[in-house]
Amino acid sequence: MKDIPKISVGISTGDPNGIGIEIILKAFQDKRLFDFFTPIVFANDQSLLMESKRLGFTTDFFTLKNINSPKRGRINVANTWEKPFPFNHGKIESLAGEAALSSLKAATIALKKKELNTLVTAPIHKKNIQTKDFNFPGHTDYLSKELEGDSLMFMITEGLKVALVTDHVPLKEVTQKLSEEKIAQKIDLLTKSLIQDFGIQRPKIAILGINPHTGDEGVIGTEDDTLLRPLIKSLFDRGDLVFGPFAADGFFGSQSYTKYDAVLAMYHDQGLIPFKTLSFGKGVNFTAGLNKVRTSPDHGTAFDIAGKGIADASSFIEALFTSRSIFLKRQEFERNNTNQSSK
Repeated sequence: MKDIPKISVGISTGDPNGIGIEIILKAFQDKRLFDFFTPIVFANDQSLLMESKRLGFTTDFFTLKNINSPKRGRINVANTWEKPFPFNHGKIESLAGEAALSSLKAATIALKKKELNTLVTAPIHKKNIQTKDFNFPGHTDYLSKELEGDSLMFMITEGLKVALVTDHVPLKEVTQKLSEEKIAQKIDLLTKSLIQDFGIQRPKIAILGINPHTGDEGVIGTEDDTLLRPLIKSLFDRGDLVFGPFAADGFFGSQSYTKYDAVLAMYHDQGLIPFKTLSFGKGVNFTAGLNKVRTSPDHGTAFDIAGKGIADASSFIEALFTSRSIFLKRQEFERNNTNQSSK
């Protein structure tokens, strides 16, 4: 029987007062995951042990002295907090924000050093984590600064893939940040990701409009006519399979998205409301366009259920397998390119 490719996956805990640690521990109660992953959690070994016992789990931990020597079949722990965390589930506390940032920074450093194959991030509380060292609206912007490349927020599931031109931006600022250059850049990033990360050789992409009903011929705004339509035509004329703009309200309800490999939305809620409605609990947030692979579950800290033992680990597990799939696809893509260039 052929060996299953196993990857080293770094895991940041997110806000420890949220559900991040619970879904990490819950996921790896299924021992079959160790056939695919060698997990390294950036946290505190005693903190994880305390939570494991509280949740009634029997978990094998290994405390790492050398990150390059993890144990197979166990949850490896790289201690990034000096002391066990005093959990106060569901509460917004500065200490929790500091712990979340410490975990994320250490995991990102290890990723940059190639000590990890991929990174999976549990949810942070975006306000609670803010410091002089983290002045970003979320993981995507932080990792865009730390890693090489240009980031693209890309929500994916088996039957639906939605990328964003603007992500964590106030609605009143969206149109100010939309330009032909930026939209074209995001289309290029999306196309490249679909090719190298998902093996789709000629991706077909749908572009959502900016205004309701794509402006109704200027009655509800002119941006779709002056910005999107000329850009889409020029890209299509050069050979890109891009189509639109489509009115967002009917596009998902009519299941038009099933005709395309991916959808590019102009702003956060335009893309993520339908995505999460159709895929919640199965979706994955992937930061495309960077030189390293990072994924996360499609939900937040869930303070309302934190500490209750009822959090669903499904999206986190999807994030693990998606990170692995993309990592292996990129390796295959690089091998094929090397082989082609050597001919």
